[in-house]
Amino acid sequence: MTSSDTAPSPLRAGSELEIEFTDVLANGQGVGRASGIVVFCFGPLPGERARVRIETVKQRYAVAEMLELLVESRERARPFCPVFGACGGCQLQHLAYDAQLRWKRDVVRNALLRIGGFPEVEVRETIGMDEPRAYRNKMAVVVDQSSKPPALGFYKQRSHEVVPIAACPILTPQLDAVLAALVEQRGDSTIAAMLRGARHLVARVARATGQVVLTVTSAGAVVDAPKIARSFRQKLPAVVGVGNSYGLASENAILGRHYQLLDGEGEIEESVGGLRYRISAASFFQINVEILERIFNLIEPWLKRPGNIVDLYCGSGTFALYFARHGWNVTGIEENRHAIAEAEANARLNQLADRARFETGRVEQMAGVPRVARILQEADVVFLDPPRKGCDEVVLSAIAQARVRNVWYLSCDAATLARDLKFLVSKGYRLGVVQPFDMFPQTGHVETLVQLEHFEIDTRHD
Repeated sequence: MTSSDTAPSPLRAGSELEIEFTDVLANGQGVGRASGIVVFCFGPLPGERARVRIETVKQRYAVAEMLELLVESRERARPFCPVFGACGGCQLQHLAYDAQLRWKRDVVRNALLRIGGFPEVEVRETIGMDEPRAYRNKMAVVVDQSSKPPALGFYKQRSHEVVPIAACPILTPQLDAVLAALVEQRGDSTIAAMLRGARHLVARVARATGQVVLTVTSAGAVVDAPKIARSFRQKLPAVVGVGNSYGLASENAILGRHYQLLDGEGEIEESVGGLRYRISAASFFQINVEILERIFNLIEPWLKRPGNIVDLYCGSGTFALYFARHGWNVTGIEENRHAIAEAEANARLNQLADRARFETGRVEQMAGVPRVARILQEADVVFLDPPRKGCDEVVLSAIAQARVRNVWYLSCDAATLARDLKFLVSKGYRLGVVQPFDMFPQTGHVETLVQLEHFEIDTRHD
């Protein structure tokens, strides 16, 4: 395969050759070189040699298919999922878990060096799980209407082709059991009625109670929904509530703009860090409770002297309530109204409404509001947990202008984290703790918590 932007190259599509691989990307592709050109290929790990067939040649790189593994790394593991390599959900099951943790630490360290310009920052060893399987408390399964009865599965990586599945070993046992029951019974008239017209099934389980809530996503509202939902729940006794999300903003949307509870409960109760959380299938809540607890444990010593903390991108208030429980006065800002409603309800549930208040608004817009600027000036800490794209410069500038003494930054993307840390350091902050967490074992994702402190000693709160 060639294209108009292909430059002259000694590599040709269809040619076969042996390549040694030196790295692996977050998407699972091994990285090697041939004839001075970078070659990406799914399958090989660092230190392995493979015979590959070149599929695509571009100006700066080529993409290949692995034909045979010639030299195997001692860090190679046997994937435990039968659809690994086809399903796009996991990228690193073929890499031993201790090697995954080291690799994720290197991802953070390399991003800080190459993007942030921090050559000597200490990055701690990645904190992982005791058993890195069966951890995920939320699933979003694709309903493939092209088969009869509809198949359930996940997308292939970088594709809308659905890989049918019967189970998923990354899901918690309770959630996996619901998935298996749906797959097994999808030809049943009741299940089929609920799946008719469905795009996705989104479900969440609470580790503390084992309860599951499920949401059916469809373009329009499900017809005769309450009657169908009651029968549906009888087929799946672990499911305590069924809802319908509809009015999709785009073809790729997993949840719609409207929601109706069809039968049972719309929320389940989780317990983490001494707090109770009422959460729905659509909640902004961490999918790995064990790692969430370990993040809490790292932060807890930082909370010994209560003060004022601003939680930007606060979601459903997961961290804000933890801070409030330790005596801090918290202001949380989040643009999603549903998430703010959950945060306020959970503050009341935990009797923390007097110490935790929440505001709805886009953080990027709120940062420039004079009232928010005053809140930042009175803050001892700003806690950041932004989406993958990181923080807009206007947010970071507002923090720096207010000279907030401490910034705690929790990131799900090492590259945007490094970019944002570089900006903050240029404004007078210095890096402290840099701690990666394995929130998503078997995948290329890494969560990182960074502690920053302003250079100048600020005596406003002494």
